[in-house]
Amino acid sequence: MALDFAATYKVLVLGDSNVGKTCIVHRYCDERYYDTYISTIGIDFKQKLINLDGVPIKLQIWDTAGQERFRTLTTAYYRGAMGILLMYDVTSLESFNNLSYWLRNIQENASPDVVKVLAGNKCECNPPQRAVDKDRGDKIAENFDMPFFEVSCKQNINIEEAFLTLARKIREQREHRGENFDDGERQKGLQDMMKNGPGSNGLGPFTLGSGGEGGRCSC
Repeated sequence: MALDFAATYKVLVLGDSNVGKTCIVHRYCDERYYDTYISTIGIDFKQKLINLDGVPIKLQIWDTAGQERFRTLTTAYYRGAMGILLMYDVTSLESFNNLSYWLRNIQENASPDVVKVLAGNKCECNPPQRAVDKDRGDKIAENFDMPFFEVSCKQNINIEEAFLTLARKIREQREHRGENFDDGERQKGLQDMMKNGPGSNGLGPFTLGSGGEGGRCSC
């Protein structure tokens, strides 16, 4: 028997390779942590039915490729996106500095009122490994009017809080705009994305590559 839900929120997870995008999707949707090196090729999505303050909502969470050579594949998937979880790795200054690229890409391709939440992953790291202090995350989040969480996929810290905050802000945005839940824009976006089927990047089936690199997630 199918479960009833009030709305479907399309969410993108964006950021550089190796910041933990695939890990955070698996941790939140499957309640699992994969301590392996995974490189996502193209794009895939998972769905999770949540109880948002007493209202059942379906989150459709799209996991996009972060590697430079695949970045152009992600732009078509902005259509219909209501929220974006933008990630960096607190042990990687490069991934933090590249937030400017992702924010510019979002501005150029996403809806003007798309909701954004910033997440700094791997907050469980030892102090010598940390390359980005929390106050730097706070500052960029404040500058771009984004809620900010330091999260840990490995230790399951602030994962649910980040997604629920994103869902609440999407709901607030839609209520502010006075939109119905099932609008034509979302339907068209889903139809466009499903032309090649879930997990397709237009180049063939969705695949995962794995290999040992110190047990680091490259999602």
